[in-house]
Amino acid sequence: MDRLTVVKIGGQVIDDTVKLAHVLSGFLKLEGLKLLVHGGGKKASEMSVRLGVKPRLVEGRRITDEESLEVVTMVYGGLVNKTIVAQLQSLGENAIGLSGADANVIPAHKRAHASIDYGYVGDFDVKDINTAFIKTILHQDITPVFCALTHDRKGSMLNTNADTLAAGIALSLADAFDVTLIYCFEKAGVLLDIDDESSLLEQLSFSHYQQLKRSGAITDGMIPKLDNAFNASKGGVNVTIKDALNLNEDIGTALTS
Repeated sequence: MDRLTVVKIGGQVIDDTVKLAHVLSGFLKLEGLKLLVHGGGKKASEMSVRLGVKPRLVEGRRITDEESLEVVTMVYGGLVNKTIVAQLQSLGENAIGLSGADANVIPAHKRAHASIDYGYVGDFDVKDINTAFIKTILHQDITPVFCALTHDRKGSMLNTNADTLAAGIALSLADAFDVTLIYCFEKAGVLLDIDDESSLLEQLSFSHYQQLKRSGAITDGMIPKLDNAFNASKGGVNVTIKDALNLNEDIGTALTS
């Protein structure tokens, strides 16, 4: 079975040209087939301000109205995605930038919530991912670069969480490849103390994760990220959480059963 590594990047890496160049160079050194997923929320917020569109977030999740959808489509699907693809091409890697709308690869539906209208925010079912298309691209030695956009089958793009997207893609390909998912955060991995890098957990089981949530050691934005990570792990994906700058080093948190 071929080896496939799915890498998710975002945050400070995308906003820093030096860090991004370093991470993409490391990405190309990974063995086997590769697939990249990126976010870009901070850059989208900056662009929103420049265009006079006020970003709205609820519990860290972006409320995506029509104006905000235009911004994230431009930033995720255009500026960030094509910048990454161009840099990979400059490094000798044949890459292709994709959204979920391209080749109907990730159809989705608007998020349903009892009390919050997230607007044009999309959730998807893993079974609906067009894995045949992704496999075709990979077997042609072309590296897919996915931005955090899907589509609703009705002509509209949808803003979709990049961590969820990466986990879903990894899960959808787990039957065809030996898949490793690397979530790149801005810390060395999962820390017992967010301000102490020496508190790194080299391994984290689901039961331990539940204990850490109950104790308050893991809170806020780390919870949905780790929920996605464990969802992929339970589906047979090897999952590691690490600093993007340590992509090729044996440093990080490996999830266990």
